[in-house]
Amino acid sequence: MVKFPHFSGQLDLDSLLAEVAAVPSGGPLVVGDERVRDFLTAFSRRLLRPDVARRHPELGSLGFFLRKGELARAVARLGDGVAGQRRAPRGLVLHFPPANVDTIFVYSWALSALAGNHNIVRISNRSAGAAEAVLAALNDVLADADPAIAQTQRMVTYDRDDTLTAALSAACDLRVLWGGDASVTALRRHPVRPLARELAFPDRSSFAAVSVAGWRAATPAERRAAVAGFANDLYWFDQAACSSPRALFWVGADSAAADARAEFTGLMAEEISLRGWTVEPAMAVEKYVATYALAADGAATRVAFAGNALAEVDLASLGELQRGWLGAGTVCHVSVGSLAELAPAIRRKDQTLAHFGFTLGELDDFVTLVAGRGLDRIVPFGQALTFAGVWDGLDLLHEFTRIITIA
Repeated sequence: MVKFPHFSGQLDLDSLLAEVAAVPSGGPLVVGDERVRDFLTAFSRRLLRPDVARRHPELGSLGFFLRKGELARAVARLGDGVAGQRRAPRGLVLHFPPANVDTIFVYSWALSALAGNHNIVRISNRSAGAAEAVLAALNDVLADADPAIAQTQRMVTYDRDDTLTAALSAACDLRVLWGGDASVTALRRHPVRPLARELAFPDRSSFAAVSVAGWRAATPAERRAAVAGFANDLYWFDQAACSSPRALFWVGADSAAADARAEFTGLMAEEISLRGWTVEPAMAVEKYVATYALAADGAATRVAFAGNALAEVDLASLGELQRGWLGAGTVCHVSVGSLAELAPAIRRKDQTLAHFGFTLGELDDFVTLVAGRGLDRIVPFGQALTFAGVWDGLDLLHEFTRIITIA
């Protein structure tokens, strides 16, 4: 079923591929195409409307990401115009976004469209809520868009169908895979053409860290803002996104860390109450089972629940670091004397470290220690879930284009 542009009937594969591959009546898309920019800018304004922002706060970040000025800066960073070189679209890009993060497909698709590509996005049948709001907004602004948008962009949904997935994969010039390791591996069973490329964003894990010295030096307002940011990182997408923190490291002397953590926990309780965040009983039961299993296995020395919304786990050591999902609102605490002590525990699959209280020099030294081990992003509290054009160490707009040399 074609969800964008909205189409009430069924469309066979050959027709879909023929339609989306055709050259637009107004001429082929180019990198930074003004027709695409105008459409994305209108879409951004739609997402930033108060009625949408109230129902789906996470769409506000997407709206800001797609503002006119941000799009212009993204294209400028490509550096097109170098003598003897031109950036060109890759062609047909096929996207398989994850179901657990409703909006990730829009970032991937929007950058690919901005690069001048024709796109097909397969949206999971399990997507709902924000994804439906996004599709409604896209179709709303399509009426005033250049016909090239409707001619070159498709978002579809279908039940699992290996034949259909294989045919789409065989037709694309670039395939973008998001999801768990098992999903990525399953999709890779379907080959792409020899000249086609692939970008894969499989399972990742992420953490957060507080400098105890930095916490003590911060003002009460700064501490409260840090906790509010951490709460957003923790609860959006039910803590299931690849960049959602699974553990919180307290970096500094143990005695001072205990005092800082006590204040942090109290502010978290206030933030949860202020936001009205709740966790369904079924999810709370799952958290109880998962966290007390850690205690039974000796991985945790303490488990505490603050209602259903927050579970706190004291891990026995860095060696017990948990990378799996334990349920929405679960924080595993670990104390270390320095960031250098943390470095040996970092693995290649670790993606984001959200931080508070560290100096830029401390973070830069830490990057030197973990180079080659893991981590692709180090961001302040509140920005763990903020998508950027560079993701998992890849500049997506560069990846969505190719370079033609002229001599």
